[in-house]
Amino acid sequence: MRQIAVVGLGYVGLPVAIAFARRWPGVVGFDINKSRVAELKAGHDRTNEVQPDELRHSSLTFTDDAADLARSDFYIITVPTPITDANAPDLGAVLAASETVGRVLRPGDIVVYESTVYPGVTEEECSPVLERVSGLKAGRDFKLGYSPERINPGDKAHRFETITKVVSAQDAESLDIVAAVYGSVVTAGIHRAPSIKVAEAAKVIENTQRDINIAFMNELSLIFQALDIDTGDVLAAARTKWNFLPFHPGLVGGHCIGVDPYYLTFRAGKAGYHPEVILAGRRINDGMGATIARECIRGLLRNKVHNGVVTVLGLTFKENVPDTRNSKVVDIVRELESFGIEVQVSDPWADYDDSLHEHGIALTELDELRPADAVVLAVSHDSFLADGWSLVRRLLRGGRGQVLDVKAVLDRTGKPDGIDLWRL
Repeated sequence: MRQIAVVGLGYVGLPVAIAFARRWPGVVGFDINKSRVAELKAGHDRTNEVQPDELRHSSLTFTDDAADLARSDFYIITVPTPITDANAPDLGAVLAASETVGRVLRPGDIVVYESTVYPGVTEEECSPVLERVSGLKAGRDFKLGYSPERINPGDKAHRFETITKVVSAQDAESLDIVAAVYGSVVTAGIHRAPSIKVAEAAKVIENTQRDINIAFMNELSLIFQALDIDTGDVLAAARTKWNFLPFHPGLVGGHCIGVDPYYLTFRAGKAGYHPEVILAGRRINDGMGATIARECIRGLLRNKVHNGVVTVLGLTFKENVPDTRNSKVVDIVRELESFGIEVQVSDPWADYDDSLHEHGIALTELDELRPADAVVLAVSHDSFLADGWSLVRRLLRGGRGQVLDVKAVLDRTGKPDGIDLWRL
């Protein structure tokens, strides 16, 4: 039986490690973040993807000591693959993880990457690192595999075990092993890709497809606003056709959809092809935060409010998750502040210290917010929706002012008098 180690215990790695530990003995979960390992040992997961009871009763060994990896022979690497400020792939974490695994690699081992990358990274970037550090030869002494992650943070229905798992490897023999290992825990089935590059490409286009479709919705929203038509009404009518794709306009942030397309366009550029549709979609989605902020400013001016106070509800990149990485709500805040607007942000899911350190935004508790001239409902957390209009009205100065409902989740029929409602 294979001895499994999962390298990287974030949103992707922790659920993977926990799932394997339910069925496989001796699973090791490794992360270089000592505080992360300590909190997991104590039964706390800051991502809220795994419940405390499951952490405390799991047989999984949590460690930040790379020497503990040496007893394994099947390595699953699930570290982040972000982008730089110039929107280029940042492979630093995945290459560092390759070095860590390379130091304990032995003949017969298998290394499977789950991190999202462009086609060719596993074999052309990671493999040389493994070979250099270990002194072994890929394809002869050890084997490579790639199995793209499909973790959806905050989604309790689509879990690691219940999503079809794409697997790939260097040859038929190692593919059989990789498929068998994952097939032992994934109940939704296994899809065998014909090559590692195919599996890498499949992952990167999944999120690119969503990005493009959301960009189309965002552009439609801009058009319909110019025509004084409610976008939600248009989409509701269009969805009555059986093959209409139910996408919605909105902010596109986080560590997947807003990042992965740049991996594909980077590799395309190296191959001599300049993508047009993908990059156009990226430009639209990256600009939506500023667009929403400018709409807020226009509303304030219509109400003859200058240098007013705006309350932004939500900072995380999606509802009901604590992750603020690449949150486009930050763009709303920055644009408002650039016009001299005082902005206060409240989010019950986001961590105060992380928000301050990563974005320079000091969060404010709901009951400590000053009366505002406008409220931007940027992230539709359940706690915000539970109070709905009563919450929004309470936050406005005198219960009157502008409300920007980014996800169009507030019931228009219940809108109180004195509120100017704008929906993306």
